Amino acid sequence: MPGTSGSGAGGAADGAAGGGAGAGAPGGLRRTLTFRDLLVYGLLFIAPMAPVGIFGTLQARSHGAVTAVYLVATVAMACTASSYAQMVRVAPRAGSVYAYARVGLGEGAGFVAGWMAMLDYLLIPAVAYLFSGIALHALVPAVHPWVWTALAVVVTTLLNLAGVRTAARVGFAVLAMEIVVLAVFVVSAVVVLAAHGAPRGWAAPLTGEGGFSAGAVLSAVSVAVLSYLGFDAIASFAEEAGGGADRVARALLTCLVVAGVLFAVQTYLSALLMPMSAADLAARPGEQGTAFYVTVDSAVGGWLRDLVAVSKAVGAAFAALAGQAAAGRLLFAMARDRRLPGAMSKVDAASGAPRRALLGAALVTLVAAVGAARRDDGLDQLSSIVNVGALTAFGLLHASVLGWFWIRGRGTDRLRGRSGVPGDGAPSVLWHAVVPLLGLAVVIAVVVEASATAQLVGGVWLVTGLVVLAVQYGGRARAGGG
Repeated sequence: MPGTSGSGAGGAADGAAGGGAGAGAPGGLRRTLTFRDLLVYGLLFIAPMAPVGIFGTLQARSHGAVTAVYLVATVAMACTASSYAQMVRVAPRAGSVYAYARVGLGEGAGFVAGWMAMLDYLLIPAVAYLFSGIALHALVPAVHPWVWTALAVVVTTLLNLAGVRTAARVGFAVLAMEIVVLAVFVVSAVVVLAAHGAPRGWAAPLTGEGGFSAGAVLSAVSVAVLSYLGFDAIASFAEEAGGGADRVARALLTCLVVAGVLFAVQTYLSALLMPMSAADLAARPGEQGTAFYVTVDSAVGGWLRDLVAVSKAVGAAFAALAGQAAAGRLLFAMARDRRLPGAMSKVDAASGAPRRALLGAALVTLVAAVGAARRDDGLDQLSSIVNVGALTAFGLLHASVLGWFWIRGRGTDRLRGRSGVPGDGAPSVLWHAVVPLLGLAVVIAVVVEASATAQLVGGVWLVTGLVVLAVQYGGRARAGGG
């Protein structure tokens, strides 16, 4: 029963055995997603060309070693992917990190993890919708950005309400379009480099301009890891994946590897073709946001720059679709456990989608995105606060691995070979202790590097969540629920 001290461990046992409450049952979520569908959702949320917007910032901050930044960031995020893969097998339920912290650390920590992830899942789609609205406004200036933004919210919400499979099919088409555009860029860049050579050394994107600086690269990594936010949305569909937890874990790790390769390739080619040095770019911060487009325009032509812009506009809207779907599953899972209003725990009989939870997520996202679209500084304000929620949730994820496998004694038995699980022993120390500790260290470093605004908003949201949690516990105590 939700709210009791023993529900965490029981939920894990039930989840491991049956794949989560309600999965495939009447009124529950349906197991219809394939491995490809899961990969599509993850890559859609990340976006194959995610580095485009922050390429200039990373190039300047890393002293030109932008590809090295993404290689290090991929390894760093692999710690998070590993922890997700461990915990999705323990608690294969909708709700992702909320469910994992609940079984690994207890009810209270689970609520806090879900509460912080909610900030991320509700506002990252808002940023993506706003980006789409701004890009479409640039193509059709007669229509205000907020109109395009609202239209993008409505279209993608209708797709999500039609069901997870329908949204995945349309999302696959959009993802294919993005990858085709990326392939066009890669081929065009290779042709230009083969014909004219590189303005700087071939190793410069890895070693930097004027010498490698580990400090500069690590500083840029704190920004680059934000490109990966969203791959974890795959875990939110654990109750809708045919093949269960193993398929979800495999999709998580595959998504991260694919994204890392795509990011490294496009930044390597862009850094080689960039018309100005990293030092010049650092001296002109106002030009960092458009550095990728300027590079494409000068090296290949305006047609490719416009093609990339259109791809980013459409891709952003469908990244938001994946984010909205994940947010709906999080709200659904928390409502099912009586941590949010129970109305959001209902599943539509026809589509199999958590309709009310999706509409709730869509409403919050619509208000945030349209409100930001009507402000000149709206994009900056939203972008500054979306990351702390996700990073805090990641931190609790790593703590959940430690809590489940070690604090509750399971890791000790495994290390001594008493668990009866094949392959346990010394590898448990690596996957269940060293990796989550490294991941926790990365999260703390990135939060420390976050802006003061992001830290303030994240802190206020955390305190609000703790107040809500205290009120819930107080109400249960007065009702005699314990």
